[in-house]
Amino acid sequence: MSFYDILRLALRNLREARLRATLTSMGVIVGVAVIVTMVSFGLGLQRNMLTRFRALDLFNEMRVFGKNVFSMAVTGVDPKLGRDPNPGDRRGPAFRSDKAPTRILDDAALAEIAKIPGVAYVEPDIGFTAYVRCNGRVIPQSVNGATVPNESSRFKTFQAGQMISRPDADEAVVSDVLIETCGFAAPADAIGKTIEFLTTEKEKEESQAAATKKDANPEDGGGVSFFGLPLEEGNNAPANNVVGRTFRIAGVMGNEKREGAAQGGPIGLMPSAQIYIPVAAAREWVAKHRNPMGEVALALARQSGQLGQSDSEGYFSAVVRVHDPVVLTDVRKRLTELGFGSFSIVDQLDQIRTVFLIIDSVLGLLGGISLLVASFGIANTMIMSILERTREIGIMKAIGAEDREIKLIFFFEAAVIGLTGGVIGSLAAWGIDGLANRLAYRFILKPQNASFVDFFSLPPYLWMGAITFALVVSILAALYPAARAARIDPVRALRHD
Repeated sequence: MSFYDILRLALRNLREARLRATLTSMGVIVGVAVIVTMVSFGLGLQRNMLTRFRALDLFNEMRVFGKNVFSMAVTGVDPKLGRDPNPGDRRGPAFRSDKAPTRILDDAALAEIAKIPGVAYVEPDIGFTAYVRCNGRVIPQSVNGATVPNESSRFKTFQAGQMISRPDADEAVVSDVLIETCGFAAPADAIGKTIEFLTTEKEKEESQAAATKKDANPEDGGGVSFFGLPLEEGNNAPANNVVGRTFRIAGVMGNEKREGAAQGGPIGLMPSAQIYIPVAAAREWVAKHRNPMGEVALALARQSGQLGQSDSEGYFSAVVRVHDPVVLTDVRKRLTELGFGSFSIVDQLDQIRTVFLIIDSVLGLLGGISLLVASFGIANTMIMSILERTREIGIMKAIGAEDREIKLIFFFEAAVIGLTGGVIGSLAAWGIDGLANRLAYRFILKPQNASFVDFFSLPPYLWMGAITFALVVSILAALYPAARAARIDPVRALRHD
């Protein structure tokens, strides 16, 4: 018999047992739909995560770490034990260096890093938490230093005002959250207003005494009394007794609107803060208002000789941005040669891919169990078909049909069931994915004013692979029935009622 004759005979047999074939196909449809839906959900999670990483600019940036006073203060402990190298700074996620740095990350080091081919800019990370007074309200807020001018993505969009004008300006850029917390009706109302960094009276007096001693003029007294004490400039209100430094609000940052999986979240690896001031001002504040652990660490580092009395302690870390993610590896090699450690989200991608591979495998296994159950239904259908068509098989063998052709008939029947179930199951999975996305948007995302997110990813290789898998499973399920049909004795089959 020709290929066309075998196919036509197989289709005729399925039409004669239409209900049984339909119910058998339903098992395959459910199994394929479950496999495709579950695996597409896992692939969707992976795609959304990578999309979010790209939108947050994490593939173009890395953090570089230098030798800091906290690590220099520790003695007699293996640095590879994974201890927090900076227990005095708990802001932001715990980025870890790929190696222990051997060089201090100071201004000279930053300038050297900026000259590495492929580096767009370098921004030091220096931040702290302080009590601030804004619009008559006192609140603790996170503060970060920002280089001026600044090429970071987070300073591209402003709701009102602009970026800090000069590196030495007493200006600040604040977030829209701080404006709301301070009670301003609109971001524009905050422009030009002052924000006061608060400190204790003792620290204020020490700062003023140092500044007075530096700026005093012997001819006009330089603002000091006969006894060398600073003169009071009028009567300060009690509310100003703790003012350490005042900044003028120059701009209110806005959030770039991003759709889908990229929506929300700060951009880049630099820790987010509510207030940004020039790097020089931030460093000066940290030096004057060091926390107790920082004071001890600095003293121990100088006492051990690892940090000279006149040496700068440098920055704990900095963010390095490259022009193209392709050069990220070369830049990191150069940083290692210079004696610095680094962290990049690329380090985590292999681990993330492994995790998603496990998730996809588990989800696929659960769907595979459904398809395995369906394969028993296919085998049962084929066996029942043999019992009903024993006499027909005997006649076919009596007139010259070979065992191979008898097997092919059953294989074709199973293949039609598997192919039909695979195609319809893939279409059903596509419909389920679309419905689930709409329901998630309607009842979860939309009430939170979030844009639409596609939680599923249905690439061609997935549904084509699912159809092929269903076809193979169906044919395998027909192996025993086909072999049993081929072994039928035509003489006994013709005597079968």
